[in-house]
Amino acid sequence: MPTIESIVRSIQRELSPAFEERLRAALATQDREWLIDQIVRLTLDAHSLVEFDRAVELAAKDAVRADRLARVRALAVTPQVVAAFRTAWAGRSRDDLVARGLLHDGAPDKGGPALGAPDRTPAGEDLLEEAKDLLFALLFGDGGTGTALVRTAAELLTLAVPRGKAGALDFLRASTETVAAGTWQDLTGAASDDRADNLLIDVQYGETADEVVGPGIIATLAIINHLEINEQALYARMINIEDSTLIS
Repeated sequence: MPTIESIVRSIQRELSPAFEERLRAALATQDREWLIDQIVRLTLDAHSLVEFDRAVELAAKDAVRADRLARVRALAVTPQVVAAFRTAWAGRSRDDLVARGLLHDGAPDKGGPALGAPDRTPAGEDLLEEAKDLLFALLFGDGGTGTALVRTAAELLTLAVPRGKAGALDFLRASTETVAAGTWQDLTGAASDDRADNLLIDVQYGETADEVVGPGIIATLAIINHLEINEQALYARMINIEDSTLIS
């Protein structure tokens, strides 16, 4: 009398040649470096596999960070560069971006899910990248990144972002994140939240004597919200810090 186990083994033996042939054919089309990585993974124990994955993740983040720093240097941010971005994009609505061919008309409504690359046109992708690079320069830029802003005062930026959408700002460094529950009542009924799962992101930065940085931050955040975060209202505030080690 056969058992389930014996039946399964019999079927596996019958399928094995065909399975091996198809597997070989599939692997033959893969990238050589990918194949090496997979072989290495198969030889590692669980602990080593975690460490291997962490090293790969860190290497990928380092590459992304290096690319961003190169782009920030190419921007060569000055007060004039910030002013030009504000002139072009400050106060623009989502409808403006759709009309300018930056965002597809069928993208999810404000307050819905975060927008992805399929929701943006190539020009929209470029603008989103520029806004993030400029925001990075405004918050963290210095002589090493070709950022020519003479910072004379310390200020604190606080952002409230739904935790599920915080990845849009994962390029920020030297920031503090706090879990917070938020309530948002939309009078139009389009999107309301009761004790929403938010992150409060605090970033200390340097402001210039003529206060160029703050308005630039608002302009870049508005574009990032329109093109990716997709909130009805993205909460952000900036306050002066009287004493800080940031400005020396």
